[in-house]
Amino acid sequence: MIDVHDLHFTYARSHKAAVRGLTFAVERGEIFGFLGPSGAGKSTTQKILIGLLEGYRGFVRVRDKEVATWTADDYERIGVSFEAPNHFLQLTGIENLRYFAALYRGATRAPAAVLETVGLENDGSRRVGEYSKGMKCRLSIARCLLNKPDLIFLDEPTGGLDPVNTQRVRNVIRAERHGGATVFLTTHDMAAADELCDRVAFIVDGRIACIDSPRALKLAHGERTVRVEYRSGDRATHRDYPLDGLADNAAFQQVLRECDVQTIHTREATLADVFIRVTGRALV
Repeated sequence: MIDVHDLHFTYARSHKAAVRGLTFAVERGEIFGFLGPSGAGKSTTQKILIGLLEGYRGFVRVRDKEVATWTADDYERIGVSFEAPNHFLQLTGIENLRYFAALYRGATRAPAAVLETVGLENDGSRRVGEYSKGMKCRLSIARCLLNKPDLIFLDEPTGGLDPVNTQRVRNVIRAERHGGATVFLTTHDMAAADELCDRVAFIVDGRIACIDSPRALKLAHGERTVRVEYRSGDRATHRDYPLDGLADNAAFQQVLRECDVQTIHTREATLADVFIRVTGRALV
């Protein structure tokens, strides 16, 4: 669905490249996470992939066509939700969606239906200027789904959302993938990426540090130990044991037999831990 090779881009009046030699591919039906801190090059890459930035160097094909040669027809099949919501504030939510739906030549989803999808079914008649930041973000996601896209670009889709609506948006993303869509997700929310993405790319200073599935990255960079938390007399304590040979570890078995065990868990790295270990940078 997306094929990028040796992509470079520098903004006008800047002496530093925003993206430097990016090479990656996104398969059809995949949720692909593009992860990195602010200023890493995530949004720049997305803007190139949807044709908003020209003057790049390299090979960029999206939906089997070089982006530089896109016409209006190519935008009929993609959906885009930007990090900063941009709506007609004097119109209601449903009036915004009706307006944008009218711009497409092909069939579109019913505005009321997509409002319900993002949990705004009771707010469609309110002016968007009265919406909270989170409501505007969800309206952006609703708008990008109007044209039944088979390729969806989401830039920080859960930014500023409360836990309930964060989970709602994650469910929407899963549903779109289940329906056959490909999702390109740019974010620094490692929890969302871990839960949603089939593969992720770590990007820092315009370069990709690694690409793999969240599970593979965590297994590769986690500690192969098991931590047992237990009470010994009146004192709460813990001890770590090597995962290799655990079944024959006499000390581990003794704790299980003789102590009040409270938790047992592997010392798996989080995706944020892995990012720091691979890139040497924190997600700020």
